Amino acid sequence: MTRLGYQIPNFTYPGTAPHEIYDKVVAQAKAAEAAGYDRVMVMDHFYQLPGIGAYDEPMFECYTMLAALAQHTQNVRLSALVTGNTYRNPALLAKTITTLDHVSAGRATLGIGCGWFEKEHVDLGFPFGTFGDRFERLEEALQIICPMLRNERPTFEGKYYDATAAANSPPPVSKIPIMIGGQGEKKTLRMVAQYADESNLTGTIEDIPRKLEALAAHCERLGRDRSEIQVTKLVMVAVAPTMEELEADLATIATTKGWNDAVTDMVRKTLIYGDPDTVGEKLEQARTYGIDGVTVDLPINGHLTERIELLGDIALRALGQEPDQGH
Repeated sequence: MTRLGYQIPNFTYPGTAPHEIYDKVVAQAKAAEAAGYDRVMVMDHFYQLPGIGAYDEPMFECYTMLAALAQHTQNVRLSALVTGNTYRNPALLAKTITTLDHVSAGRATLGIGCGWFEKEHVDLGFPFGTFGDRFERLEEALQIICPMLRNERPTFEGKYYDATAAANSPPPVSKIPIMIGGQGEKKTLRMVAQYADESNLTGTIEDIPRKLEALAAHCERLGRDRSEIQVTKLVMVAVAPTMEELEADLATIATTKGWNDAVTDMVRKTLIYGDPDTVGEKLEQARTYGIDGVTVDLPINGHLTERIELLGDIALRALGQEPDQGH
């Protein structure tokens, strides 16, 4: 299970031609592993997300990328944060994540959610539907995927998906953890209690206690032991050794992406933005609210591998773990 995860959310790097991007992604994954992170993740999107960049900035297909990163790492677990269920047939996804488990020697995790980025769906021809439709799709998909990952052969007839004695051979190398992303208290956390090994919360740090209470209530109703579920939180960070260096990092990426002053100011307010002490205090606050770990990302300066190492040191200390334990 993840104590400290590192997500790579951005593929637009200063002074980097398209054919040079992959090497910088590999460098980030290797730096995260060396710095003591225990999971490396990429987003499952085809367009860049609002707030990080323009929709047509570079974005790689996540499972091809994760399989490639498996060949450049040895110990970190690999996952999407999180798979958009609407993008793949569930049986295909079960085969895909099983294959990732084999090529990584048992390091795959299935992170999954219902999907939310409407423009991506509309432009590329994926079914979007209503909020309720997407949750129904996710629950149907889990009823096919979960047994396939357990080497069972599910037969299922649903509103959106069907399967008939769906075989998955060879089975996974390991027991693949299932992590559901999101924070909806009525639907998402109920599905976590019913199907998942892990929950990755979005939203604010201050929301954590209420989300944990909702998850515990669902577990009690379903007869699930809450202690079986690990809860982590996604935290978007901008950090450098000094504020001067951080402002220089922000200015560089702003020039690369063509951001104006209003956008750069929004970035300062949206991310946990600051020097090591400021960031450490925020991450320690998240831990004191009762989560089991954090996943961090560096959307403005993760291409600088020394920032990945710095954030690893800060986060491990905030989590009460000595930084050298993961090296």
